[in-house]
Amino acid sequence: MRVVAMTVALLLVAAVVTFGQVWWVGRGDDRRRSDALIVLGASQYDGRPSAILAARLDHALELYRGGVAPRVITVGGNQPGDRFTEAEAAATYLRDRGVPANAVLAVPQGRDTLSSLTAVAGLMDSRQWRSAVVVTDRWHSLRSRAIAADLGIVAVTSPATEGPANRGFGTQARYILREGIGYRFYQLFHRASPAAAHTPAV
Repeated sequence: MRVVAMTVALLLVAAVVTFGQVWWVGRGDDRRRSDALIVLGASQYDGRPSAILAARLDHALELYRGGVAPRVITVGGNQPGDRFTEAEAAATYLRDRGVPANAVLAVPQGRDTLSSLTAVAGLMDSRQWRSAVVVTDRWHSLRSRAIAADLGIVAVTSPATEGPANRGFGTQARYILREGIGYRFYQLFHRASPAAAHTPAV
């Protein structure tokens, strides 16, 4: 019984530490000068970004206009039957709001964080861009930063603080719980490496 109790206690401590990491990193906002801003995809509706994606894009606009990076990389594929990808919808949104076309690069690949960032890492490697500010939701920041770093990107995060992902204690608690589990699952079973990004994405 003592061994079982100690095991349960260790698991509880590990869970608290993980959720604390998700919360801590999500509260940070690192706007250091970088080669690119990476806006992670979210749902789009026939070319129109969802509220979650629009919040990320609005934050990326703020960072771009503030001179944090000279270019924005949008990323994300599509669902069967979609006419547009998340990356294309996001790129159009930014261009319509004044970001020069040559400063926006769409990477229309990826159906999850790992595959999306692998595609972006391939593009960055082909152009010898090394550093990036990842723009996503607050509680997604820890896992996104870890994946980007594992792929060889010198990554920091500046998360969106507006939008549906940030509304209400219950919503945020669910996001933290989900991301804590997702982060540990990634570490245990899907750890990426720079070798995965050697083939250019575009």
